[in-house]
Amino acid sequence: MDHSVVPRRTETTVAESHPPASTTWASKRFISLTLGSVGVVYGDIGTSPLYAFREALKAAVGDGPITQIAVLGVLSLILWSLTIVVTAKYVLILLRADNNGEGGTLSLMALAWRALGDRTMPVFMLGIIGAAMFYGDSIITPAISVLSAVEGLAVAAPAFEHVVLPVTIVILVGLFAVQSHGTARVAAFFGPVMVVWFVSLAALGFLHLADDLHVFAAVNPLYGVTFLFHHPVIGLVTLGLVFLAVTGGEALYADLGHFGRQPIRTAWFALVFPALVINYFGQGAMVLANPAAIENPFYRMVPEPLQLPMVGLATAATVIASQAVITGAFSITRQAIQLGLIPRLAIRHTSEIHSGQIYIPRVNNALLVGVLLLVALFRTSSHLASAYGIAVTMTMVVDGLLAFVVISRLWHWGPWAAGALVAPFVMVDVTFFLANLLKLFEGAWVPLLFGGTIVLMIVTWQRGTQLLIAKTRHLEIPLRTIVDNLTKKPPHIVPGTAVFLTSDPESTPTALLHNLKHNKVLHEHNVVLTVTTTDTPRVSDEERVRFSRTSPLFSKVELRFGFMETPNIPKGLAIARKQGWHFDIMATSFFLSRRLLKPAAKSGMPHWQDKLFIRLSKSASDATDFFQIPTGRVVEVGTQVTV
Repeated sequence: MDHSVVPRRTETTVAESHPPASTTWASKRFISLTLGSVGVVYGDIGTSPLYAFREALKAAVGDGPITQIAVLGVLSLILWSLTIVVTAKYVLILLRADNNGEGGTLSLMALAWRALGDRTMPVFMLGIIGAAMFYGDSIITPAISVLSAVEGLAVAAPAFEHVVLPVTIVILVGLFAVQSHGTARVAAFFGPVMVVWFVSLAALGFLHLADDLHVFAAVNPLYGVTFLFHHPVIGLVTLGLVFLAVTGGEALYADLGHFGRQPIRTAWFALVFPALVINYFGQGAMVLANPAAIENPFYRMVPEPLQLPMVGLATAATVIASQAVITGAFSITRQAIQLGLIPRLAIRHTSEIHSGQIYIPRVNNALLVGVLLLVALFRTSSHLASAYGIAVTMTMVVDGLLAFVVISRLWHWGPWAAGALVAPFVMVDVTFFLANLLKLFEGAWVPLLFGGTIVLMIVTWQRGTQLLIAKTRHLEIPLRTIVDNLTKKPPHIVPGTAVFLTSDPESTPTALLHNLKHNKVLHEHNVVLTVTTTDTPRVSDEERVRFSRTSPLFSKVELRFGFMETPNIPKGLAIARKQGWHFDIMATSFFLSRRLLKPAAKSGMPHWQDKLFIRLSKSASDATDFFQIPTGRVVEVGTQVTV
């Protein structure tokens, strides 16, 4: 929607010559968000020129000489991949599919659920595959990005070639070590540094465009199509490496909630897209004029006195790109926890102002171990290039399929119109996936193994949780029965409020039964509290609390949180007080059940999956910490359950 104001009169007024303060503030905020999106959203795709053209052209020519046909074919494929996959699919279409302002694969899954009116299994599987592949991307991006930047040392000063690997490891360890301190201070520099980076990319490209003007012919898509047609096998391998130029495109959609649609689009069209195209074409012109530059075309573009400063700038840009996927991994983990896809993990907030700035220690440590293993295993960015891409292509295929559901059902386009729009993009994504699949034994197995492990854990957690709920529900007593019995014949009543947490508000909480059995008392106010997660990113305070009185002694409270929020029970109950429920937090006790799980002789899962589910349950964060309940007000009741 266009929010511009069309004046009714043509006369120039004082107000028109001096915009109101609100307009000026809005303009400054828009510029700030656009600058921020350059730093966070485009870090990954912005560092692709370090290696994408080099690896794709090497695959295209093999052991043969550099030819004009190969260079123009690769450039044409890169240009039109950026145009179709990133510009058309993500910037122009998917950015419109926002879930209350949020984007990303899990947001798209939630939108698809809403469109279908049910949490269907196919949509669920697509969502978890997309999320799992993002984790695969999160371990490869820091490794290949930082390694490719530091390799510039070997170009600027060959004597430093032996320190490339140690320097890369030191930078990566330092990057993950600072995550616990938050990124608020560092993030202020992300935008300006990346603006300098993209301006430098464009400047380097301009310096070499005149090396061979034939390079402009690559604008014609026939060069890419002809290359693929005449070299089908080599062309498919090349296509898999061309995809390196668009990795990071999915971040456009994932970071929608942080910056908004228009700032992301503005940054893409005004700076990022032109800078990338100019740089790739500059690399192509230089290689046409000097084929020996294929060794490292990016750094060969840089004038010799500026090579070391460019290594520093490239390293800073790759650290920023890595930071973006690390924080993205934290964000998607929180979403997965809230949607019940994985066990609760300890989440630490690193900013008092921005709720989205979080740190998850276990995820951080797992990513660090994975990244260091990749660097030690592959040792060069060229070798790592074989492992890169397949995770991103799977995420893009998933996004395309989920987009079809959203466009056809939620946007009411109908299946034929939605299919006509989405099918070309899905076909391109599937082609890229098949091309990357050719690199399976060269390293592409790494993100597939990592992502497959995540999928297995999510499926096991979901299945085990369902079996556990079914078993406990069979053993539990309906809450209505207990309330009626206690109303007719109450035990000894003690002052204060007791809050019993449960996932099923219709059944009697185990902690309540044990409190009656062992303590033989009942509080004067008893609250059966359920915390639920909605399919929307956030819930307003007006919709946060649902309160109902069951009897003079019992009430039901439902606290609702969005999947982008971290549950905070005390704050939720404070909202309930404003809505008329009177209680004193210092006279309130929270009763929680702690289950000790044991494998059953007969279960709905294989024995090994039972054990995996139990291990996952043991790794879950304590409910007291996760729901931010005051520890001095908590009473835990232990029970043993077989699954």
